[in-house]
Amino acid sequence: MQQGELVSPFASAHDQLESGAIARPATDWEQRYRAAVITSDTMATAFVVMAIGGFFGARDAANWHEKWGILAFGTELLVLSALAVGRAWAPAVLGQGAEEFRRLGRSLFTATVVLALGGIALTSNNIKLWIFVAVPMIALVTIPARYMLRLWLHKQRKEGRCLRPVLAAGSPATVRDFITRTRKFPHLGWRVDAVCTTDGRGLDSGELDGVPVVGPLADVANHVRRDGYRVVAVTPDPHWSPDRLQRLAWNLEGSDAEMVVAPVLMEVAGPRLHVDAVLGIPLLRVSMPTFTGGRRAVKGVVDRVGAAVLLLLLAPLMVVVGLLVLADSRGGALYSQRRVGKDGREFTILKFRTMVTGAHGARAELAAHNEGAGLLFKLRRDPRVTRVGAVLRRYSLDELPQLFNVLTGSMSLVGPRPPLPEESAAYGPDVRRRLLVKPGLTGLWQISGRSDLSWEEAVRLDLRYVEDWSLALDTVILWKTLRAVLYGQGAY
Repeated sequence: MQQGELVSPFASAHDQLESGAIARPATDWEQRYRAAVITSDTMATAFVVMAIGGFFGARDAANWHEKWGILAFGTELLVLSALAVGRAWAPAVLGQGAEEFRRLGRSLFTATVVLALGGIALTSNNIKLWIFVAVPMIALVTIPARYMLRLWLHKQRKEGRCLRPVLAAGSPATVRDFITRTRKFPHLGWRVDAVCTTDGRGLDSGELDGVPVVGPLADVANHVRRDGYRVVAVTPDPHWSPDRLQRLAWNLEGSDAEMVVAPVLMEVAGPRLHVDAVLGIPLLRVSMPTFTGGRRAVKGVVDRVGAAVLLLLLAPLMVVVGLLVLADSRGGALYSQRRVGKDGREFTILKFRTMVTGAHGARAELAAHNEGAGLLFKLRRDPRVTRVGAVLRRYSLDELPQLFNVLTGSMSLVGPRPPLPEESAAYGPDVRRRLLVKPGLTGLWQISGRSDLSWEEAVRLDLRYVEDWSLALDTVILWKTLRAVLYGQGAY
């Protein structure tokens, strides 16, 4: 390392040791990242309450301490306590999926309820300001701040830092699939450093996809204690009987390792999974996916209100785009097409026209050059696409008129991709589950690569959304859509 060169404060112990810095424990970066999140939340909360207390309290300087100072301090203390009690700072959820923001939102809601009850008990006339202004403002500041920290963490992980060393234990086939997934999604923070198999042998002379096989499944706990792995990932194998899994859990007690077991239902997760103790037996209960009820009603209201607001905000841009389409080639500004929606009902989708007039009739001539996955028809350099249309497709501006579909209820802001009737007719029973919910303007496919995805991966993502839908997942998808659109990855 050159003199004066800085070492990242979140660099792994291995990186710091190689660079000549002082070696630190493997969990040191986790502690510092947690401290950064706590500091960010504390500063954001303090900034909001001080700004509100200072602005409104200046009008009543004589009673500032009694009416504003105490409420400001009490609100900050209550919010931070709710975050701590609600485990919004638990290392296991920081930087991991929607659960981090779900706990953050739940903690802030709890603080709001307690604040309201306290105001009623104390008959305070100023409590409404802190309930309806302060706490929502705290959410508007803390959520983006946490997201920026997460982006930084994910960037570090893609560069090989801030990763938890994992020991995978199971059959060679299931372990190989697990290794492939961790390498494909490094932002999740797992790096498989070693493998244990049934007989202690791999498929490639002591290795499995480049990862050393260190021993048989019976020796997992010994390797964890000796080498300090942070995660033990147990994948399916006949060796793993209930007794052996229980013994492994006991043998890992006292170590820093977290034991995770991959269930048979790999694509079911989130709010549908519950662990219950029945007759002294731990059971994994899988609830039915929710297609109706209160949460779906809330989603419908959010869809329509969100579409109306976006249409008002984006109206000038849509007018400009429409004029550019008209000026670039002959034909109308909008293009309508039949698509299949919820429960197989067809509807007319609206888009800005990106192809020359009569493009659909020329599709048969280009069928031999199809680059789309599965049932999709796609060409990276489609000769039917106009110059303006290529730009609109890259940044998904051609899909803005679909906000009218969302407003009228045939589509949702978030959901599976709406298929063509001929695509839907070729669906098998499993793929047809995509039609159990409304199609979306964006979805998991939009933020995961769009047309670059294989057909199997696109179907898997859509089915995962159908099975594991939640309001928190919708929020995360909408947030990530902006970045996906700006980068234009997989859009053609």
